[in-house]
Amino acid sequence: MNRSIWQRPRFRRAAFALVQRNFLVWRKLIGPAIVLNFGEPLIYLLGLGLGLGMLIGPVDGLPYLAFLASGMVASSTMTTVSFEGMYSVFTRMVPQKTWDAMRATPMDLDDIVLGETLWAASKGLLTAAMILLVAALLGAVPGGWLALWVLPIAFLLGLSFAGPAIAMTALAGSYDFFNYYFVLVVTPMFMFSGVFFPIDQLPTGFQTLVQFLPLTHAVALIRPLMVGAPMTEIGLHLAVLIGFGFVSFYFALAMVRRRLWV
Repeated sequence: MNRSIWQRPRFRRAAFALVQRNFLVWRKLIGPAIVLNFGEPLIYLLGLGLGLGMLIGPVDGLPYLAFLASGMVASSTMTTVSFEGMYSVFTRMVPQKTWDAMRATPMDLDDIVLGETLWAASKGLLTAAMILLVAALLGAVPGGWLALWVLPIAFLLGLSFAGPAIAMTALAGSYDFFNYYFVLVVTPMFMFSGVFFPIDQLPTGFQTLVQFLPLTHAVALIRPLMVGAPMTEIGLHLAVLIGFGFVSFYFALAMVRRRLWV
């Protein structure tokens, strides 16, 4: 039967069975996961937010700790989702052959890719929640309860980054292949999307370029919510994240189909 890898994706409830399966496996590792999600952001916020913040003073009228905390929520969500969508998904797809087992059930590739996307975004949401809690304990969330709206934005950000990560997995021959993505995609966004300093400090050309990066728009939504500042261009930021998430999911599914359809 002739099938196009670009045919319209199907969205079925079967994808949630994969999310449940991955959660049950992850639950056995919940201890180390919580330590990582608490420990790493705590070190970043203490080392950079307090240490470096004492040297550079307020940024955009905010204590540097508060400025950095909002950026860390977004960037750490991106990193968590990228690791899950590449290293973990590749492990289930190739060495463990978990995907082969799932394809022997009524689930198909559309269900599997959607399930992996939702699971990766869920792990990103957990990371965002942990960092938000750490930041609140350090007094770096002056926005108060309004900051809870950060969580759905973090999940949306996770959906945006799950697609590119899974697409890389579909193209990868080994784990080493993922170094290209981290060096050429994740690290530049981490550095230039407003996590550590305002993007208006960049040269004009760079300021225009970073507007095409989803992390820039996530930071623009998350920071005002955490610090209690007015929000601007909400529709634009949400549209970029939603559009990027849908397009990247569609592309990831096509690349997975190309690799695994026989």
